[in-house]
Amino acid sequence: MNFARRALVGSALAGTALIGGALGASLLGSAGAQTNTTATSTEASSAAPAAGPGRGPHTANGITETELTGDDASKAIAAAQAAVPGATVERAETDAEGAAYEVHMTKSDGSQVTVKLDNSFNVTETVNGRG
Repeated sequence: MNFARRALVGSALAGTALIGGALGASLLGSAGAQTNTTATSTEASSAAPAAGPGRGPHTANGITETELTGDDASKAIAAAQAAVPGATVERAETDAEGAAYEVHMTKSDGSQVTVKLDNSFNVTETVNGRG
């Protein structure tokens, strides 16, 4: 094989390797992006206290619950603690099932309770369990 032919074949092989590598990196990058999205969702839900399977904000009736922050969280938590003294707050969030807000708590005996509140942070209902 002469030098020119070797150079041409070598260049073709190198080009094929580069294209294959770029395609592989692209596919792996897409898979990594999907994996990172899942990891981000898991991290977000685990950031909420006591989050786990079946716990945490969800969507119902076309409404997605969101975690309360700032004054809204403080007011909702204070009202819930007054309604269920001694209970530990797991999370406070908007409610997708009728109330404006809800606070999920664990009583000192280990049982779960959800306190529902209106827009003025008045307790409207206390539901035993994960209501």
